[in-house]
Amino acid sequence: MKKHLKFILLIVSAAAIILAVVFYRQDWRQFKPAAINLQTDQPGGSSINNGQNKVCFNENCFSVELARTNDEQARGLMFRASLAADAGMLFIFSQEGVYSFWMENTLIPLDMIWLDESGRVVYIKENAQPCPANGDCPDINPSQTAKYVLEINAGVSKKIGLRVGDTVKFSF
Repeated sequence: MKKHLKFILLIVSAAAIILAVVFYRQDWRQFKPAAINLQTDQPGGSSINNGQNKVCFNENCFSVELARTNDEQARGLMFRASLAADAGMLFIFSQEGVYSFWMENTLIPLDMIWLDESGRVVYIKENAQPCPANGDCPDINPSQTAKYVLEINAGVSKKIGLRVGDTVKFSF
C-alpha cells in the first residue's frame, strides 16, 4: 500500500511540475523596462497611444495604450513610476476567457476592470497594490469571463462611481 501511495504522489508531483513549466515558461521576473520610442518619448512600440485610443464610461474617458500581443500583455504597466490621471492600459485578448493578473514589478497601485465582449463591466479589483519586496505576489482572479481588462490609477473607478454592469465605449 505504501508503494502505491508513493507512486501516486510521484505521478501527481510530476504532473504539477509539467503544468508549472507549461503555464509559466517565461520568467516574469526577468522583464526589463520597455525601450523608449524616440518619436513619442513613451515606452513600448505598437501599443503606444497616439491620442486616438479611448475608453469611456459615460463622460469619463481614458486615453489608453493597447496591449494586444503576448509580450505587451506580459509587460503591461510594469516598471512605470506614474500614470497620468486620465490614462490607462487596455488589454485586448483574442477571445473571452478567465484572465488572471498580478502586480509583479508594477510600481503603482491600480484599479483593474474586466469587461466582456460587449463592453460590460464584469469585475472590478480596486486598489490592487504592487507586490511586496518579499516576492509574495498573489494572482488577482476575477472568476468571470472577459475579453478586455482595463488598468487605471487606483481609486479612479470608485471616484467615477464605476460598477459591475456598467458599459464602456471603445474608440481605437
